[in-house]
Amino acid sequence: MIKFNVPYLTGNESKYISEVLQSRHLSGDGIFTKKCDSFFENKWVFAKCLLTTSCTDALEMAALLLEVKPGDEVIMPSYTFVSTSNAFALRGAKIIFADSSKDNPNIDAASIEALITPRTKAIVVVHYAGIACDMDIIMEIANKHKLFVVEDAAQAIDSYYKGKPLGSIGHLAAFSFHETKNVQCGEGGMLIINDTSFFKRAEIIREKGTNRSAFFRGEIDKYGWVDIGSSFLPSEILAAFLYAQLESIENTQKRRKEIWQQYYDALKPLEKKGIQLPYIPNYATNNGHMFYLVCNSLEERTGLTKVLKDNEIHAVFHYQSLHKSVFIKEQNYQVNELPYCEKYTDCLLRLPLYYELSNEQINFVSEQIINFCN
Repeated sequence: MIKFNVPYLTGNESKYISEVLQSRHLSGDGIFTKKCDSFFENKWVFAKCLLTTSCTDALEMAALLLEVKPGDEVIMPSYTFVSTSNAFALRGAKIIFADSSKDNPNIDAASIEALITPRTKAIVVVHYAGIACDMDIIMEIANKHKLFVVEDAAQAIDSYYKGKPLGSIGHLAAFSFHETKNVQCGEGGMLIINDTSFFKRAEIIREKGTNRSAFFRGEIDKYGWVDIGSSFLPSEILAAFLYAQLESIENTQKRRKEIWQQYYDALKPLEKKGIQLPYIPNYATNNGHMFYLVCNSLEERTGLTKVLKDNEIHAVFHYQSLHKSVFIKEQNYQVNELPYCEKYTDCLLRLPLYYELSNEQINFVSEQIINFCN
């Protein structure tokens, strides 16, 4: 079976975890947590980084930092994972769904301004497959209406918009280190804070609403409960695993991009049959996170998926439109038609892509797809 994903191990994960065990400092904010935070801050020049237990937690921290409350509205794409929406719905916000772009599943930046009302608090963008949204347009709209921007960069590590690292443009951003991501630790995430006014409070929220981080730095003589918060801090064991992955990121990225390009070159002729391949705008880069096809119909995708499965290839569809979800229907939201979002829900198919996928396997997958389409 050619699996959809196989988490890559660099070789140093066990070594670093052993170092943590020997140190007897197993809880978070130890040496490896600081190494991970520093790696991001130095390599991509993010203002402040805080390791979290998941990207979901990082997004929930973002909602807390923005003081989202009942009655507020938050604009985001419908074609995204439920965590993007849930983080703000938990604070009582009404989610205002935008359509995807015709060219790729990212939010249609041109549609955002029409969705803004006096109750709008923030715009959340998702860099789908690690490909940048049109951030100049989005930031211009946000600045004009005095709105916050949160980048859901779960899939976007080491990807750029006009030379700027994704995650560095909005006021806040969130990364994922789930085992399906380019760099992973099983489950993990990171909050990026680009607005300096959030620095101090972000530490407090992450430490259960206490000022314990300041206490450990010797800035205060005792710590206590000063704000709302939760336990968003991962253990040193996870941080050690993640740091081993970060050390090898150049090697990992090189191979993933090679796989992506091999798929693209092999499947490019299918565009003549209406199959849509990943589109990368000239302002964006490709980080090799995902290779997908957009079929002509749900029936075509279902047929292709079955053929691949019969040939022991595990290809999978992706998000179900959130505006069509049971939860949103129960809220009695009035949502406009979002045709491109629904197209990706019905027609997008993700192909196997992981470090150890061989060139022969890539060719075999591509051949089965071409044979089906012919």
